[in-house]
Amino acid sequence: MSDLRAEAEAWLADDPDPAGRDELRAVLDDHQELQDRFAGPLTFGTAGLRGPLRAGPNGMNLAVVRGAAAGLVRWLRDSGVEGPLVVGYDARHGSKAFAEETARVAQGAGRRALLLPRPLPTPVLAFAVRHLKAAAGVMVTASHNPPQDNGYKVYLGDGSQIVPPADREIERAIRAVGPLLDVPLGDAGTTLGEDVVDAYVDGALRTVEPEVPRDLVVAYTPMHGVGKDVFVRTITEAGYPEPAVVAEQAEPDPDFPTVAFPNPEEPGATDLLIALATAAGADIAIANDPDADRCAVAYRNDASGAWRLLRGDEVGVLLADHLMRRGVKGRYATTIVSSSLLSRMCEAHGMPYGETLTGFKWIVRAGDDLVYGYEEALGYCVAPGHVRDKDGITAALLVCELAAGLKSEFKSLGDRLDELALQHGVHATDQLSVRVDDLADIAAAMATIRRRPPVALLDEPVHAVEDLLPDADVLIVRAGPARVVVRPSGTEPKLKAYLEVVEQVTDGDVAAARERARAGLAALRTETATALGL
Repeated sequence: MSDLRAEAEAWLADDPDPAGRDELRAVLDDHQELQDRFAGPLTFGTAGLRGPLRAGPNGMNLAVVRGAAAGLVRWLRDSGVEGPLVVGYDARHGSKAFAEETARVAQGAGRRALLLPRPLPTPVLAFAVRHLKAAAGVMVTASHNPPQDNGYKVYLGDGSQIVPPADREIERAIRAVGPLLDVPLGDAGTTLGEDVVDAYVDGALRTVEPEVPRDLVVAYTPMHGVGKDVFVRTITEAGYPEPAVVAEQAEPDPDFPTVAFPNPEEPGATDLLIALATAAGADIAIANDPDADRCAVAYRNDASGAWRLLRGDEVGVLLADHLMRRGVKGRYATTIVSSSLLSRMCEAHGMPYGETLTGFKWIVRAGDDLVYGYEEALGYCVAPGHVRDKDGITAALLVCELAAGLKSEFKSLGDRLDELALQHGVHATDQLSVRVDDLADIAAAMATIRRRPPVALLDEPVHAVEDLLPDADVLIVRAGPARVVVRPSGTEPKLKAYLEVVEQVTDGDVAAARERARAGLAALRTETATALGL
């Protein structure tokens, strides 16, 4: 206990935040709590830091943010990168204070800090980095994590998320900062005006065509996040009717009171949206996650009247198909865990295809000719020249263009998916996701399947097992029409297995092929759980 107590006391002596010091003093006698808070510093994962709001090195707090900001500006200086640091933030607990602290650290180091004018979507920050010719950008957000979390996302000067070796170099610079109380602080920097938002919206409007149908009724939720104002403004300026917005989730609320997890993928998260869509007679329903870099879409089945929430892979291929039909030429990219359908579509259209590791930091680097990228976790980059990251606003706008065009032909998004199935087969995907309290459980499951990978899937012999270590903690197993990709989540305490079954359509019967694929996915899910020892 003495060493741990001494470590905590040393942290207290250097913590610049009085509230953080009071919080830590209150748990000094709780050995288990101290062990958790001092288990190690937060490390740069998917583009930056993310963790629970709490005092100590293993949490998001003012002290950790000061160190991260000091390390980042030191790395920029040592790298010889000129230009300001632009800082954005969402409406989570602590976000504005963390953003302002970052600005003060940059100013104190002699680098101009530009603060976005208010809580705004992450894609606005990613856009602003290039628009303002900044050296780098910081977005304070934990995206769709639970309310007790926050995060610190770093963008390079080209508007893309950081990748190795920059992440490790920045982390080393953070560790070398020294006493936090000695970090020089300046003023709060320059708070930008609304013109940066205007520029983002103007660019977003150029992603859709001007002379196409606009008759579309949309229901929308920002899920207690910061997407509403920018989304509503963008689609109305594009010529669509103003959407119906879920009143209970319309304004930012860092406690996310109406959802268990503020993630459109989670069961129940879109219940209020679907209820509103039904009441409003909507054609489609759209949800952004709290920082509006992701986009979920549901459509109403004309035959049954029931609403169906599309999977990320389905929206991903629909948008790709729409751009291809519009004649957008270039590379279309996705990740190793997404559906293989995009590769078949690219082959059919004669377009270059890119496949990367998970995360948009890799997707946007799929090639200089990239025109579109998506990941199955509801992330879509529909205009890399506008935002070099996933963008839930422009993706939603393009969904509206697609849906309105189909409506004018008396078709739905489901009809277009059926047309793609007739051309390329049914590519059915699902996910086995296990949330854990102890990260050791994830390591144990990965070790289990590596030690004894399955020899057959869906009664077909396994013909390929690909282990991507050490580049990535990913295992891929292929057998006949089935594929399983297993990896730990990069942003949450989850183990994820991505499942795909491909069924060819015979005699034009798409429904029968979908039913075979559903049965195959159910069996594959069970086989995968067994292989993981779950």
